[in-house]
Amino acid sequence: MSETDRPMIEARGLDKHYGHTQVLHGVDLDVARGETVCVIGPSGSGKSTLLRTLNHLEDISAGSIRIGGELIGYREKGGRLHELREREACRQRLDIGMVFQHFNLFGHLTALENVALAPIKVKREKPQQARAYAAELLARVGLAGKEDVHPSRLSGGQQQRVAIARAMAMRPQVMLFDEPTSALDPELVGEVLAVMRDLAETGGITMVVVTHEIGFAREVSDRVVFMDAGRVVEVGPPAQVLDAPREERTRAFLSAVLR
Repeated sequence: MSETDRPMIEARGLDKHYGHTQVLHGVDLDVARGETVCVIGPSGSGKSTLLRTLNHLEDISAGSIRIGGELIGYREKGGRLHELREREACRQRLDIGMVFQHFNLFGHLTALENVALAPIKVKREKPQQARAYAAELLARVGLAGKEDVHPSRLSGGQQQRVAIARAMAMRPQVMLFDEPTSALDPELVGEVLAVMRDLAETGGITMVVVTHEIGFAREVSDRVVFMDAGRVVEVGPPAQVLDAPREERTRAFLSAVLR
């Protein structure tokens, strides 16, 4: 298989235990280069845990994850997997952007400084270059003119858009979104989804989005993954999974959330 044909994300047989509680059960997932996949399901189904294993914020109990062909979080030696040191895992995360439910911006920095900080400190980019790209990204997420504004003077939706720009500033191969609108007031959700829609439609970046926004999943995703009780129950195009699900559990979930 050539690198261009190989999926960007390859997850195989993922198990995850917290003590005696198993939260992921043999999860398999491929995500093609440039594809947008939305993961839906009830609370406690393992969606966020799956997402956090993809950049090794959570270790795995069994299985393997490859992104761009590279084994994530581990190295293989003698037929066994050995967990990477944190410094090595951090290097891998440079190619994997993540946007969380809560924005976690630095309050003492302006919007532009928040976006430019990691490229300057971590990737050692020239400050002038990093700030210029940060300004481009803020304009892309609809925040031109807000470069010198501190987070406390931005709405929740604006702060989340800064967080998206911050993740994009590292020029990642993959973007992971963990319920990016769940902490927002309802009237602010649309502006964040519009930015994510633009990212998906522009193409070139691989996106995995854990979301409860079924309409967004229908409109933007190439495929939808439905999870329940730590397992992938159903995967397919939005028209199939959301409008004509094959599994009874998927139908029950959608009938509950869409009524």
